[in-house]
Amino acid sequence: MWNRRDWDEFFGIVAKRWRTHRPPRPVDMSRRNRLVPAEGYSLAELDDAGLSIEQAEMLGLPVDAGRVGAYGPNVASLREYIRATRSRS
Repeated sequence: MWNRRDWDEFFGIVAKRWRTHRPPRPVDMSRRNRLVPAEGYSLAELDDAGLSIEQAEMLGLPVDAGRVGAYGPNVASLREYIRATRSRS
């Protein structure tokens, strides 16, 4: 039977693993020059990062086909996430 310390250690390990490989959230610039959360990555951002729609869905990344254009920080975070997931496998 597990005691409290065992459970604390277990949840600490699980939370740590999730934080290090959590998919990045896409952001977009609003009309007032503020960053707002976006529904998903645009097709241009996926293309610039070297991903197809199928690969993005396999990685659990949200895709918004209605968004137009690419936001540079989104592309950079996608590339970093791809490197992290490939090195983990």
